[in-house]
Amino acid sequence: MADSAGTGGVVLAVDIGGTKFAAGLVSQDGTLMRVRRVATPPGGDAETLWKALEGLLDGLVGASAGAARPDEVTGVGVGSGGPMFWPSGEVSPLNMPGWRAFPLRDRIAARFPGVPVRVHNDAICVAIAEHWQGSGRGSENMLGMVVSTGVGGGLILGGRLIDGGTGNAGHIGHVVVDPVGPPCRCGGRGCLEAIARGPGLAEWAVAQGWRPGAHAQTGEGLYKEAAAANARALAADAKEGDPIAMAAMTRAGRAVGIAVASAASLCDFEVVTIGGGLSQAGPLLFGPLEEALREHARIEFATRVRVVPAALGQEAGLIGAAALILAADRYWGPR
Repeated sequence: MADSAGTGGVVLAVDIGGTKFAAGLVSQDGTLMRVRRVATPPGGDAETLWKALEGLLDGLVGASAGAARPDEVTGVGVGSGGPMFWPSGEVSPLNMPGWRAFPLRDRIAARFPGVPVRVHNDAICVAIAEHWQGSGRGSENMLGMVVSTGVGGGLILGGRLIDGGTGNAGHIGHVVVDPVGPPCRCGGRGCLEAIARGPGLAEWAVAQGWRPGAHAQTGEGLYKEAAAANARALAADAKEGDPIAMAAMTRAGRAVGIAVASAASLCDFEVVTIGGGLSQAGPLLFGPLEEALREHARIEFATRVRVVPAALGQEAGLIGAAALILAADRYWGPR
């Protein structure tokens, strides 16, 4: 960090999630130089959550060994779970009940006065990262998706992030893919998120009779019915040939493919990048996704859409948050 002032300083990037907070220092050329993570305090109230974030930031900027000096920070970019008020940055993450209309941007701005502090949706930051440095690099028109605990996305058209009126453009998780499908947390029915998000998919599989690890039961290592029924276990069982787990992956993949076909007809993009935990299932997800996409995207301009795995992994949220500062001409609309 000794030479960072001489190279234009650093950007502080922050990724707020329900299971972890992450923060990193990013150079002016977009290189992620140092990362720290801390578990999100379970059930924490507003100030407990804030203190955990403060402690994380103190380890990157301040007096700690290897930390940047406060005067080296040229801006702070933040990706957070939503909903939120955008661009003012009051956040109410669904999986963090301790923060409701929490003034995250104002709190961070008070710690780093005189530099831009910008807060956007975490899935949008992932989409930005994939367009800036990942699988969507070089594309002028793309959709970046995250399929994990929830399903979200961000939309790039004409080489720029499209925000929409409330900062939620590209939120493909609430495209309806089955009008008589399961209820969604948004209050609707049959949304992509209701079908393809990891916890919902695991619940569906359990209702069909899936038991985590049942394919590998032995007298010595018998899985109990109470074993963790989550998307990671579901994907593992699908790879081992469990028929219900494979059906669940097909269900999710087809739902994503139908949603992408609809979005492609509306937005005329050429690339879709897909990241998040469920994307790790590989062909088990992408195979039925591609099949459904080709069934439903029949108008000529939509048939050119390519769906590719995201490239940046767990660092994508931090890289996209940094781009809110470092590439603001493309990724930050408010002036």
